[in-house]
Amino acid sequence: MSRHIQITFDAHDPRALSSFWRDALGYVHPGPPGVDLPEGADPLAAWDDFLARIGVPEEERGTSSAVEDPDGHGPRLFFQRVPEGKVAKNRVHLDVRAAPGLRGEERMAALEAECARLVALGATRVRRSEPAPPLSGGFIVMADPEGNEFCLD
Repeated sequence: MSRHIQITFDAHDPRALSSFWRDALGYVHPGPPGVDLPEGADPLAAWDDFLARIGVPEEERGTSSAVEDPDGHGPRLFFQRVPEGKVAKNRVHLDVRAAPGLRGEERMAALEAECARLVALGATRVRRSEPAPPLSGGFIVMADPEGNEFCLD
């Protein structure tokens, strides 16, 4: 039997980091439990209302956030506030498959285009690794707005 997974990020600002990954991956913020959101409603505003309604103190309302694949295929990403900052390289990182099936210059051009889009969202480009067939098609190492490394692959 396979298992579903959730990937958890420690974060300084869970809401901002979840919004970056939402936009990067085409994910969505889920609404609060038991709340049916009308089309076009802001799920983060719905969470603010929900947490206020159940008595969560305002200073505790931004301590976590999550995003989900709207198609239900990818893992849920959860973001939790921690007091300490990131101090070392990730031991696990995400590979964002931005150029599946492409090779050579066509692949690298697609990765460069996605890199530019993610930089505009707040990511940082770290370095480019050129194709080295047959073992590597090439990739771009990036960091999200809080410095978590990931690869465009």
